[in-house]
Amino acid sequence: MDSAKLRAKVSALALVAALATGPALVASPALARSAPDGFADLIADVSPAVVQITVRQSASAGSPETGPRAEIPEQFRDGPFRDFFERFFQEGVPGPHSGQRPGPRAERGALGSGFIVSADGLVVTNNHVIGEAEKMEVTLKDGSRFPAKLVGSDEKTDLALLKIDANRPLPTLKWGDSDATRVGDWVVAVGNPFGLSGTATAGIVSSRGRDLGAGPYDDFIQIDAPINTGNSGGPLFDGDGKVIGINTAIYSPNGGSIGIGFAIPSNAAQKVVAELQEHGSVRRGWLGVAIQPVTPDVAESLNLKKAEGALVASVSAGSPAAKGGVRQGDVVLGFDGKPVTSPRELSRAVADAEVGEKGKLVVWRDGREVKLDVLLGEMPTQTATTEGARGVPDAAPARGGVALSALGLTLAPLDDGTRARFGVAAGTKGAVVAAVDGGGDAEEKGLQPGDVITRVNQDSVSTPADVAGAVERAKSANRKSVLLLIERGGTQQFVAVDLKSA
Repeated sequence: MDSAKLRAKVSALALVAALATGPALVASPALARSAPDGFADLIADVSPAVVQITVRQSASAGSPETGPRAEIPEQFRDGPFRDFFERFFQEGVPGPHSGQRPGPRAERGALGSGFIVSADGLVVTNNHVIGEAEKMEVTLKDGSRFPAKLVGSDEKTDLALLKIDANRPLPTLKWGDSDATRVGDWVVAVGNPFGLSGTATAGIVSSRGRDLGAGPYDDFIQIDAPINTGNSGGPLFDGDGKVIGINTAIYSPNGGSIGIGFAIPSNAAQKVVAELQEHGSVRRGWLGVAIQPVTPDVAESLNLKKAEGALVASVSAGSPAAKGGVRQGDVVLGFDGKPVTSPRELSRAVADAEVGEKGKLVVWRDGREVKLDVLLGEMPTQTATTEGARGVPDAAPARGGVALSALGLTLAPLDDGTRARFGVAAGTKGAVVAAVDGGGDAEEKGLQPGDVITRVNQDSVSTPADVAGAVERAKSANRKSVLLLIERGGTQQFVAVDLKSA
């Protein structure tokens, strides 16, 4: 074989080899990254700053404080996971009184986890770990124990900050960036499950931004690293040994880990901890509105292109929203330059905003976008609305009732008789629902006799005739549904009802 042919053959073989190995050379970082050989060095570095928390609390037998709801953080008390969280928090940790019902003024003990964030002894844990504790003790990895004082707590996010005085610099942990965490990333949890101090488990991030339906601040990291009772308040680490979450709860049918745990993201926790350190409580921005989701039928009734935003069901008198020009029936589409696609997004954005700063709102009103500047206030300690209940003697149409077949409702005017019959407050204006047709959309949406319709779409109504007129205008505009503002027991809510052909 001459030299030219030999060179050609060698070149061809080199090309084949290059093509064969090429894909490996351009593999994405995610595919090229291998599982860690182990976590021994990481755990050795971080464990000295992970602590065990022991609490003592006196409770009278049979008192409400001894029931399971007293052990469950506020955001887990209602929602799809309540039964599992109730079992998790009620079972507690083996201790001096495990398996016993507390007697009169019995002292109850519990264990949890926490971690040190400052050399002078600031300790982060869950609020439900400390509860209404009368005594708290922090145990370090070396076995030394110190009484702890409460710096501040926040029930809404289930976080608490403690302080111990060790008379020496303590090992600390650093916060990581939870926003940079991806599904599939390795994580390590260190804590005290079942009172077994210094226990480490590893797994991956299973999901992010998990909303458990528990409250407006839901934003949990879901992990499959095994965590159990006693892990609550302990840190969740990334591969660099930084805290990216605080282990808070598990989903479990039997009280033990099945690989579904939830952690508060560090980026949210760090802000709360800073507020607790400075103020002893959390100051949150406040608009003063009740909001609800924008469903497809609500969007259609308001001529919105997308079922997104936060529908303002009511505006508190004298609130920042009222002073800033926000109206009932507005749909908030943006806040401070960022889109708002759900009530949850608006609640979190407003809560994170600075008290006393101007919040820039974009709202949908009368078929167009309106920009508003609202000076944010501080969220009151109690903002819950008390819902009243009233009985309805029967569903027979009241005298003077008007049957609206397009809505599947029979309406009656508000007079002394109907107010007394349905328990409607004297100052309420509108048309009262006297009867609801069976099998219709109004019944499916939950309307019931005694509800008062105060607005239809963007129009205020005072009589059944007003409602009928608004419905006819909607039908003339080829609307498929109308948006009704319903008042029930002192609370208001928008309901979109499909229009039927008469």
